[in-house]
Amino acid sequence: MTFARRGTGPIGLFAKYRGRLLGPAFALVAAALICNPEGSKATGGGASTNAPENSSGLSSPGLRLHTSAATSTNGPADSTELSLDQLINIKVTSVSKKETTLEDSPAAVTVITPDDLDRFGITTLPDALRLVPGMDVAQINSHEWAVSSRGFNGEFANKMLVLIDGRSVYTTGFGGVLWGMEDVDMEDVDRIEVIRGPGGTLWGDNAVNGVINVITKSAKDTQGGLIVTSAGTDEDQPSALIRYGGVLGTNLYYRAYVKYFNREGLVAPEGGDAQDSWSGIQGGLRLDWEPSVQNKLTLQGDYYSHEVHENQSIPSLLAPFAQTGVALNHDSGGNILGRWTHDFSDDSGLIVQAYYDYFNPEQIGVKYTANTGDLDAQYRFPLGSRNDVIWGADYRYISDKLVPSYYLSFNPAQEQEQLISSFVQDEITLAPERFKVTLGSKFEDNSFTGFEVQPSARMLWTPTARQSIWASVSRAVRTPSIADLDERVNLEVIPPTRTAPPMLISDFGNPNLEPEELIAYEVGYRVEPSRRCSFEVAGFYNDYSRLITGVPGSPQFEGGPLPYLLIPSTNENAGPARTYGLELSARWDVIDCWHLTANWSWLEAHSSLASSLSLGASPEQQFQVRSALDLPYDLEFNTAVYYVDEIQAPDGTGHTTIPSYVRLDVGVVWHPWKSLEVGIWGQNLLDGEHTEFTSYKTPLITEVPRSVMGKITWRF
Repeated sequence: MTFARRGTGPIGLFAKYRGRLLGPAFALVAAALICNPEGSKATGGGASTNAPENSSGLSSPGLRLHTSAATSTNGPADSTELSLDQLINIKVTSVSKKETTLEDSPAAVTVITPDDLDRFGITTLPDALRLVPGMDVAQINSHEWAVSSRGFNGEFANKMLVLIDGRSVYTTGFGGVLWGMEDVDMEDVDRIEVIRGPGGTLWGDNAVNGVINVITKSAKDTQGGLIVTSAGTDEDQPSALIRYGGVLGTNLYYRAYVKYFNREGLVAPEGGDAQDSWSGIQGGLRLDWEPSVQNKLTLQGDYYSHEVHENQSIPSLLAPFAQTGVALNHDSGGNILGRWTHDFSDDSGLIVQAYYDYFNPEQIGVKYTANTGDLDAQYRFPLGSRNDVIWGADYRYISDKLVPSYYLSFNPAQEQEQLISSFVQDEITLAPERFKVTLGSKFEDNSFTGFEVQPSARMLWTPTARQSIWASVSRAVRTPSIADLDERVNLEVIPPTRTAPPMLISDFGNPNLEPEELIAYEVGYRVEPSRRCSFEVAGFYNDYSRLITGVPGSPQFEGGPLPYLLIPSTNENAGPARTYGLELSARWDVIDCWHLTANWSWLEAHSSLASSLSLGASPEQQFQVRSALDLPYDLEFNTAVYYVDEIQAPDGTGHTTIPSYVRLDVGVVWHPWKSLEVGIWGQNLLDGEHTEFTSYKTPLITEVPRSVMGKITWRF
């Protein structure tokens, strides 16, 4: 079966919206013609503080890197504007668990910087990930998103590993990330590194289609005070952040923050409020201590509490056979993390990290609690003149408990999981500054499926200083979630007829499941053809086996006070699938103060499984163009156009066709003083509203509305 979406296509959508797009395009060109050629110098109002640093978000030559001093006590420091030649040396850590440059990264990796987040009015992690080529990001309601890479998107996209400062936020209970509970403040983000493709060799289970690593700024780089307030139409209601950083002693820095947010509901299909509002309060503290040049210690923690209004539909054997309405759910959680870094030399070091995470969401009448403890260590050292070795070990303990409802239950209701793993990786330099090979493997044993090996081999060839070619072959696995193993989900009741009792459609877990397996083949090319241009292409072929999906069983009559006919399906390792595709990204510095970025991705998915609905939940094509323009008088004018192809989104018992759409965002940011920033953004400007995804919990499909948001940022 081929899950290819044949929507309107980019050309057809451009024809439909050309009247609305040409106006902003002409305005953009006119503004560029009058902009200050120096880009970062203003002709009035005060010194500009935000030259377009890495406004593309591309992890390729041609970006600008936000400096760590950008949040210093005296307000943002002037950005370091790097040339294309310098930008190939941007540092990333997620590809090899050590600092490497983009030129030396044999993977499809993208870096999102604070400037990207600021220019485009980003307030949530999923919206930040829209900037990455090949990422599938779709908003379900006010507080839930579907986020994946290279296919298999869903409300619980279970093939992406997400880390925040090295702490995994992937939930083993349901398999995936509850994005609404990971409310990282964008002002604290140093960078977001996104790897498209498997990362199991270093990061372990569930890093199948990609790794997202959110890295926050140190307390040393967030000294002084910060107040951020924002408000807007529709879902963007008043919110506020207060943060302060200071010094406690010699080389001992701290920051503390508290924030409140309130997001109104999205739009119901028939119009009006979808009644899925979301609000919360969150606070946290971070300490960074550098007792010596060789040692760094970090201690940080957060706590949050959310209130979520959620549309839900719980099946019932009594008329009207579904309990529908709006429920008020309470989510809470917290974490504490400690990390010690010791450098023996420039190419040798030790990192030890431990964290505890408490996770307590409430949905569809179900209360779930997870407690996770993790201890991790890694050691890097040279072996001779050509080998750079990293090895490490990890122990993780997870305790899960579910208070069941008629909709969802686990059997048993409480589980404990232990995971023990180690990894080793050797980067072998065969020709200095020209050719490297990286070999490694993860060895992991977990309580559910036993022992797994996840090897990889990567090659990097740098024929010239402006070109790099890489290729890889990897094995990665996804461990079944507790829901896959132990669940019973009552999805829907079909009302009775004169000749038949009500029929209850239910999904059942299977404790005998094996891990899903991926063998991935990747190749990529980066080039900097001129001083103002950069280009990157990545291709992949993914071969999946043992995919877990529901297999229909034979109907069974269930007696009792309310007799019914049970229509079961049971999770099985039912079969294979193949996906392949291309991801292209480019940047053009038109003039010093105007930078354009374009991304395009193409994905094909094939499976013999008729029930593999998640294959169709990712668009065949995506395309985006972003513009970052600096104007006189300390103004920035930024635009982004996104095209997303048609998808077939799973909705519990089948799928819903979500039409393709074009989204236009426009923002203006003004820096009247060095310590003050004022921004206003219009989002989804082409349509009054559009649908992006569905939820398995309710038949109500919400729509993302057109909105306007304003934000004031004051540093002191």
